[in-house]
Amino acid sequence: MKNLIILTFLIFSNSPLMAQESEASEENAQKKMEDPRDKKFTYDEFQDAVNERVEKQLKRLGRGKIIGFSKELMKKEEVLKLKEIELEKRAEQLFMNSGDFEKKVKTFQNRQLKFLGCLDETDKQRKKRITHMVDVVSGMKPQSAAEVLSVQDADISIKILGMLPPEKVSKIFNLMKKEISARLQKQYMTMKK
Repeated sequence: MKNLIILTFLIFSNSPLMAQESEASEENAQKKMEDPRDKKFTYDEFQDAVNERVEKQLKRLGRGKIIGFSKELMKKEEVLKLKEIELEKRAEQLFMNSGDFEKKVKTFQNRQLKFLGCLDETDKQRKKRITHMVDVVSGMKPQSAAEVLSVQDADISIKILGMLPPEKVSKIFNLMKKEISARLQKQYMTMKK
C-alpha cells in the first residue's frame, strides 16, 4: 500500500505539469535549510509527514479524487495493521491457553492414575482378606464353616466357597439350612470364575 502511494507521489512529482518553478526553488531552499536526516521521527510523525506531503503534492495537481483515494488507502492500511496486531494477540492467547489446557490434562491423567492405583490396591487387599478367610474356613470343621458362611454376606460366602475344594463345599452345603443352602448353591452355580 505504502509503495503504491509513494510511487504515485513520485510519478506526479516528476511530471512536467507539476507546480511552477518558483515554488520548486523555494522548497529546495527550505529543504537545504532543514535537512530531514538530522531530525529523528517517530513512526506516527513519519506517517503524518508522509500523508501531509502526499496531500500537498496531490492538491497541486488539482486531483481531489486522487487525494480521497490515497487517504482511503492509507486508512485501510491502518485498519489492516490493527487487525494484524489483534490476530497476533489472539494467536499468543491461544498458545498460552493450549499450554494451560495441556497442564490440566496432565494433572487429570495423574489423578486418574492415582485413583486407579487406589482401586487396584483396594482389590488386592480384598482378595488378600478373602484368601485369608478361605484359609480360616478350610481349617474349620464343616459344621462350623456352614454356620459362619450362612450368616456371611452371600457374595463373600460364594467367593470363599469357590476357592475351597469341592468335597468340603458339598459337606458345607449339606450342613446349612435348606433355604440358605439353596440360595447359595444357585449363586455358586452362576458365579464367574
